[in-house]
Amino acid sequence: MVLYDRIIVPIDGSAGSERVAVHAAALAAVHDAELHGVYVVNAGSFAGLPMESSWEGLDDMLRADAESALDQVERAAEAQGVPAETHVLEGTPSREIVEFAERGECDLIVMGTHGRGGIDRLLLGSVAEKVVRASKVPVLTVRIEGGGDDADEHAVEVPGEAAPESPADSPAEADAAADSTATADGGE
Repeated sequence: MVLYDRIIVPIDGSAGSERVAVHAAALAAVHDAELHGVYVVNAGSFAGLPMESSWEGLDDMLRADAESALDQVERAAEAQGVPAETHVLEGTPSREIVEFAERGECDLIVMGTHGRGGIDRLLLGSVAEKVVRASKVPVLTVRIEGGGDDADEHAVEVPGEAAPESPADSPAEADAAADSTATADGGE
């Protein structure tokens, strides 16, 4: 039974992005699905820059970052033999990801999470958490290394391989892990 025809993988080029791209490409291969890499330029975060700043240079730099991040998706897709398209969007990352997934009739969003928990999660939120809460499309989050003290070093890279389980070190971490889990139907 094929569950997914179109998989979107939002990517930001941060540490661990390649792991997310590899996981998404492997899922696309198993399901014979198209892979869509998405990079969102959050132009709003640069709104406070002085007008003298070189917008042309800034735009070039942001586009170069996008291309570099999306190259990870293309390489992962090529290694798995799956078709891939890449897209550069502008706007608020969580909103653009959800709208792209719904507008493009995607069946699954695969994205990384830094495993942020406790007060940081409450104050800062995360793109992954906002997408999980807003999306009608199911979301699979892949925990990546280096995102905080509670990051899981055993993120799954290939479908079908079980990741070793590790007990939560504290009740707050257990709650954070439960909050970041979504079922296949998009519910919690």
